[in-house]
Amino acid sequence: MSDNHVVCSQCGSVNRIPPTKSALAAKCGKCGEQLFDGTPKDVDANVFERQVSRSTVPVLIDIWAPWCGPCKMMAPAYQAAAGQLEPDVRLIKLNSDENQQVAGRLGIRGIPTMILYRDGREVARQSGAMTASQIVQWTRQAAGLG
Repeated sequence: MSDNHVVCSQCGSVNRIPPTKSALAAKCGKCGEQLFDGTPKDVDANVFERQVSRSTVPVLIDIWAPWCGPCKMMAPAYQAAAGQLEPDVRLIKLNSDENQQVAGRLGIRGIPTMILYRDGREVARQSGAMTASQIVQWTRQAAGLG
């Protein structure tokens, strides 16, 4: 089994985690941040691109905006889902107001929208607020995690 490549949501550095090491205990070799702490990080366009293109674990992104009521309503559920899905799936957030070019390129028409990436490709997309259990179930099924 080969090493997992995990992108730090804080600094964007790619970290290798051997299968013999606990991903939950892993820290970034560059900035020292814990790689998985059960909290989806808000990332910018550059870190988003690195997460999607360089990570060997599936990446789930929540595209949201600060003025969006359903986004605010879903935020605690997304956080709870991170506690259940990490380290098998990386959960991140992208503010569509601050990253309009990325949101436009992704064809975001409504928020919140979640997109699941695996091996650099979009594998599933879901729009609308969901509960934590719905997020976990949808993600596990779409990622093929059982």
